[in-house]
Amino acid sequence: MGAQKKPRLEHNILSFRFVHEIGIAQDILAQVLNGAEKQNARSIHRIKLRIGDLSGVAEDALRFALEVGVRDTIAQDAIICMEQIKALCYCSTCEETFEPEDIIFLCPHCGTLSSKILRGRELEVSELEIT
Repeated sequence: MGAQKKPRLEHNILSFRFVHEIGIAQDILAQVLNGAEKQNARSIHRIKLRIGDLSGVAEDALRFALEVGVRDTIAQDAIICMEQIKALCYCSTCEETFEPEDIIFLCPHCGTLSSKILRGRELEVSELEIT
């Protein structure tokens, strides 16, 4: 008998990652299409998203999922714009704000660990251009 192949971990992680963004894209498209329908839009020309560094979303996978999802809808020719929002933390010890350099939110001013995140978790439709 031949040895059974084990699934590659990186393939499984990438597959899960893409499935995650498909669900997010479906939610975004439902929101966008419903909003456009309420405005009696004939066409969606541009969809602008704000995506925070800490949102857990892979922009390239989300863009691909959105590009597939808009096919055969009034958004099929829409330009999809993504604005990356840098994380911003607040240090309650020295009362300074800072952009963390990694996943440990260490204040560069005083060295205190911070748990107060002011921005960077966003995942929102910020603009929708319709006719």
